[in-house]
Amino acid sequence: MTLNISYFCIGLVLLIAGGEALIRGALASAQRLGVSPLLSGLVIVGFGTSAPELVVSVNAAVDGQPDIAVGNVLGSNIGNILLILGLCALITPLTVSPLALQRDAVTVVGASVLFLVLAGGSALGRLDGALLIGALIAYLGWAYWSERFRSAPSGELHKAESEELTAIPKSARSAAVSSLLGLLLLIGGSQVFLLGSTGIAQHFGVPEAVIGLTLVAVGTSLPELSISVISAIRRHADVAVGNILGSNIFNLLGILGVSALLQPLPISPRMLQFDQWVMLVTSAFLLLFLYTGRRLSRAEGGVLLVCYVAYVWLSFSVFGG
Repeated sequence: MTLNISYFCIGLVLLIAGGEALIRGALASAQRLGVSPLLSGLVIVGFGTSAPELVVSVNAAVDGQPDIAVGNVLGSNIGNILLILGLCALITPLTVSPLALQRDAVTVVGASVLFLVLAGGSALGRLDGALLIGALIAYLGWAYWSERFRSAPSGELHKAESEELTAIPKSARSAAVSSLLGLLLLIGGSQVFLLGSTGIAQHFGVPEAVIGLTLVAVGTSLPELSISVISAIRRHADVAVGNILGSNIFNLLGILGVSALLQPLPISPRMLQFDQWVMLVTSAFLLLFLYTGRRLSRAEGGVLLVCYVAYVWLSFSVFGG
């Protein structure tokens, strides 16, 4: 058991370090190539913070562990809203600009509904994966067009996302080394992380779906946690919430899409009966919060955290057998 915990912790450290190195290297390369801060924030930061989820889910899918592959995405999306948004609201009450985030919030709910529809047959096939990837490409095109040519307020938000990270490599060689090192750390870390996660699940007799939805999901969401918490400390509430929205979009459309393209993913009954609905309800709550323009207070952030604790408790006590 000690060895499995060591594998889990080492893998987690490698994933976090790899994700950070990859984002910083990619941002530095984008700056040297003249890529706009808008596109950098929209694609590189949004995709980069989801890199641990991507590598872990793809490896789990290829290794024949679909419960971890799918559970990692659903659990991350639930945790991003209830856990991370709750923590950010405790740090500072969140007052956001609805116009800057409504499009992405609608996309998160739409992606959640799309997942429910595609998973209705109890599996995500390669065609489903292609549809998810197609939806992601359509979203990126829509987002870039609306911000580049219509001066949408979310454009400034995505620029701010790319500016939240500091210590960007200055030289081309440093950027290339950082990107390559990050990729290698992600690949190696995911293997060690999965080895430890499955070992812990087997030791306690907990289904892989539960481990994927909780332990693995929280671990791979730490990059989102760090960026959102830093943004909250700096009183950049829009960036904190926008980071969560972007991550949830990439998780559902990109990560599940790529994973299903590589290997069809059966969906466990508990995810169909419980977790997908929790994900949809939490996404709808965030959309309602943004559309009403309400301020998320510290007390409400505490409620979100309590809801996440209740979700984890239900995962182990009711659906953990």
